[in-house]
Amino acid sequence: MKSKPLKYYSTNRKSTELTFSQALLKGLAPDGGLYMPLSIPKITREELESFTAKEYHEIAFSVLNKFLSDETDNHELMSLCRDAYIFEVPLEKVCERKYIMRLDQGPTASFKDFASRMMSKLMQYYLSINNQHLTILTATSGDTGSAVASAFYGLKNINVIILFPDDEVSLIQRKQMTTLQDNIKVIAINGKFDDCQRLVKKAFLDLSLSQISLSSANSINIGRLLPQSVYYFYAWSRLSGRVDDKTVFSVPSGNFGNLMGGLIASKMGLPVKQFIVSTNENNEVPEFLRTGNYKSIIPSKNCISSAMNVGHPSNLARIVALYGGMMDETGNIIKVPDLIKMREDLFAVSVTDEETKATIADIYKQYNILLEPHGAIAWHGINEYFRFNKNINSEKQLCISLETAHPAKFPEEIRQIINVDTPLPASLIGIAEKTEKYFSLENNYEMLKDFILKHY
Repeated sequence: MKSKPLKYYSTNRKSTELTFSQALLKGLAPDGGLYMPLSIPKITREELESFTAKEYHEIAFSVLNKFLSDETDNHELMSLCRDAYIFEVPLEKVCERKYIMRLDQGPTASFKDFASRMMSKLMQYYLSINNQHLTILTATSGDTGSAVASAFYGLKNINVIILFPDDEVSLIQRKQMTTLQDNIKVIAINGKFDDCQRLVKKAFLDLSLSQISLSSANSINIGRLLPQSVYYFYAWSRLSGRVDDKTVFSVPSGNFGNLMGGLIASKMGLPVKQFIVSTNENNEVPEFLRTGNYKSIIPSKNCISSAMNVGHPSNLARIVALYGGMMDETGNIIKVPDLIKMREDLFAVSVTDEETKATIADIYKQYNILLEPHGAIAWHGINEYFRFNKNINSEKQLCISLETAHPAKFPEEIRQIINVDTPLPASLIGIAEKTEKYFSLENNYEMLKDFILKHY
């Protein structure tokens, strides 16, 4: 007999607790908060050590089954994991015990594929049980939109609306969204990513849209975060596999879903020494960790690491909750988290565009390795980490830097910095020639609401 399913609470603490499937399909809690598990299940030492002999999809099953076993048939979940993870996860050695985990081999050449593909399959699975239908409304700063469009394209129970900030995504990122039609609709908003996110959240809380089943596919949805914890386990299993060997991960951070996935992995039992929180010039979180005072950056700064141009990361509310605090959706801290523990676990650094470009040039010149701006920020974070922590043996410490998109998605920047034309991965060949179709709206909620009512 199955036990009672693990429940999920809202970070605003004013909504009813839900099961995973309910929280997945709901997206944002009715009180404006984000869903979090009431408890985080543990992975035993024996299970961790067994990961060294497992394939990626098998590790994904082992991790996700800890959360979903009471709601999802085991055979079905294994099948979903096998179907979702059909691409490689290269771990490229740079020097000593420092590696780059390339999360860019999926169908849209972005780390967002790992979460979006699994989430779309889980949503379709739960919806098809009762023949329900859903409309996904999501905001993107670049890679989320393309990954969501690819993952949800053609699913019969789900329609998708994607909002992106006009002029702040690359041509390739845009075309990955706008060249798919069918059940996918894409809207360019005359504003910033934070404006797109605000519009999405307002729609979720609008009672006049209650007749439309709305949910989200970006990292405000708990279904995005749980799959993101898996590649941290995978990297450790391939590069160490020893429970007493703790890893330093450097995570390029914008909306902080990627970091939250890593923190979930750590709380489950993954041996982590510290996370390096590597941001661009949108440094609201490094400043919060440094001073204890949080202040959003409005409007967000436009850096070449476009997916990280976020002035108020949604997932910060989850991180604050994980450390015993409470933050509402606007960034007001209702209860101060355990900042001492946060500073023990997180080393935060803000990286300028000039430092990002210099890092791309330096690592190419020294190691003949290509990095894109987000991965370069993570690598710079490792350099800063050892500059500030001279007591740590940099040669013996296992460090894994996350590269979150393929360099070919940023050809102009790469060419300008190191005068190299980046070879296209198979997933991006021919996309520049495809025909686009998308809509354009002002940064106005009533216009978005009218669009939703007209089409759905």
